[in-house]
Amino acid sequence: MALRLVLIVMLPAAGAALLSGCGGSSKSSSAPGATASAKTGGLDAPAELSPPAPSPDFTLRDPAGKLVRFSQFRGKAVLLTFIYDHCPDVCPLIVGDLHNALLKLGSQASKVQIVAVSVDPKGDTPKTVKKFLEAHEMTGRMEYLIGSLEQLTPVWRSYGVEVQGTPDSREVSHTAFVYGITAQGKREALYPSNLKPEWIAHDVPLLAAR
Repeated sequence: MALRLVLIVMLPAAGAALLSGCGGSSKSSSAPGATASAKTGGLDAPAELSPPAPSPDFTLRDPAGKLVRFSQFRGKAVLLTFIYDHCPDVCPLIVGDLHNALLKLGSQASKVQIVAVSVDPKGDTPKTVKKFLEAHEMTGRMEYLIGSLEQLTPVWRSYGVEVQGTPDSREVSHTAFVYGITAQGKREALYPSNLKPEWIAHDVPLLAAR
């Protein structure tokens, strides 16, 4: 069986434009393997990365202060996204859809690890992140990794994520998507921010087997 992806794309050297933003704002960013939609200017359907791209390793802290190394999740499918906890729209929708995908997966949810990397080093504190996870019923179901600007910037760059804060720093415009990563650590799928839980439920067992 193949991943339930409708768009096959080649990895360009510089990436392509991808719609992003929170709070009603949007901007372009380079996302490796993404193809822009002629209608919206952004990715509006899942994309299969061809060939699959390696997932750069990194180490950040969880809200409890524990160091988490991304490569420690090898052996499972990984869904990697980039969010901030006080986002008014896009980020909560992504997390809500991922939560619903876990429900659809049932017992197979053990085959996947969801990882979120902060795009707001100032606003995402251990206290606010813990509240966010509780509010979205993702405590113990999603690793939400935080850090300083100096720690987070190389991670954003290595995954094609652009981040820009507003002057008052209350809202953050950023690239919004979810990577589907195989058990061997290859980025094989790219899901838009308006992802459908059934896509994830279908693809996770396949990603976990690769």
